[in-house]
Amino acid sequence: MPAALVLATALGLAQAALGQAPAPAPAPTLEQTRKAMGIPSAGDLRGQQDIVGFASRADQMARVWELAGTPPAPEAFGPLPAPGVKGAICPHDDYLYAGRVYRRLIPLVTARTVVLVGVFHKYRRYGARNVMAFDAYRAWRGPDGEIPVSPLRAEVLARLDPREAVQEPAWQDSEHSLEAVAYWLKHQDPKVEILPILLPSASFDRLASMAEHLGAALAAAMRGRGWTLGRDVAVVISSDGIHYGEDFRYAPFGAGGPGAYLQAMDQDRRLLTGPLSGPVSPAKARAFFEAVVDPADPDVYRMPWCGRFSIPFGLLLLDATSRHLGTAAPAGRPVAFGASVDVPELPVKALGMGATAPASLYHFVSFPAVAYD
Repeated sequence: MPAALVLATALGLAQAALGQAPAPAPAPTLEQTRKAMGIPSAGDLRGQQDIVGFASRADQMARVWELAGTPPAPEAFGPLPAPGVKGAICPHDDYLYAGRVYRRLIPLVTARTVVLVGVFHKYRRYGARNVMAFDAYRAWRGPDGEIPVSPLRAEVLARLDPREAVQEPAWQDSEHSLEAVAYWLKHQDPKVEILPILLPSASFDRLASMAEHLGAALAAAMRGRGWTLGRDVAVVISSDGIHYGEDFRYAPFGAGGPGAYLQAMDQDRRLLTGPLSGPVSPAKARAFFEAVVDPADPDVYRMPWCGRFSIPFGLLLLDATSRHLGTAAPAGRPVAFGASVDVPELPVKALGMGATAPASLYHFVSFPAVAYD
């Protein structure tokens, strides 16, 4: 055993003997974070975190887009709304699993500027809490070319309290939940611009306060340009649904199998047709939040949806922005639903893509898609 590891182990045992919790590990540095990226960021261009589950070349993205439109279609909930929606909830899992769900939802988002509200999966490792995490890049690398970051970012940040809005390149570089969505948007519209934001852990009241302030700032910037929600700006929230299985430490319907799968999917459908449907409101955002986390300790899951912070924040942001613009709150409509085990995988492995995690009836993830118009 290396001497440093022996020393660290001894220190941990000594702290335990004294009743002290071991000191948390230091957050990864920017250099360490970039070394773990599939394509590291450099200068003012963000790279790419995941080059296995997501496309990294133009030919891959074109083929994924084509394949994702082939049968079988994901579960639908009725007619699609017209393109030009004001907001959406979109999955961020591997394209070979979730591609058909992305493909049904993304064409509904036609705004040139998209506020991307994402999951910060590694917030604990980076010590991130109670803030909105913006990026600081000029553009993001994508399989179809650079994706510009909207000039709205600077204007919005100038209106926000720096205690609740930060720019941390390492945080954004560590995360895959926004690039997953951005590449579909770019493929659909080469001129799209993004405003990426990650949400780490926060109480509901803190999420509501930050969303109110961001909504006011965003509305002010939009009014100055004569922009509207849907036509010019949309809010797209990144989230996968339930993560089911004993290795996810969530198996209330049994370890797995067809029965557990059907019950878990029904439970998610109740969220899709309940607090995620109809006019957005703080009450519905809170209902979703309290369904998926313990409100007294938001770090504790009740249901492992990774969007436990991004979804409530995104819904509150849609509500606040609409209110400050003097328009009605958008209404949610589930448009697709799937899972990593419900339909055949897209045949993309020959393109050099693949899966970042296995899928089975004992380890599966659901894919919600909701449009807000």
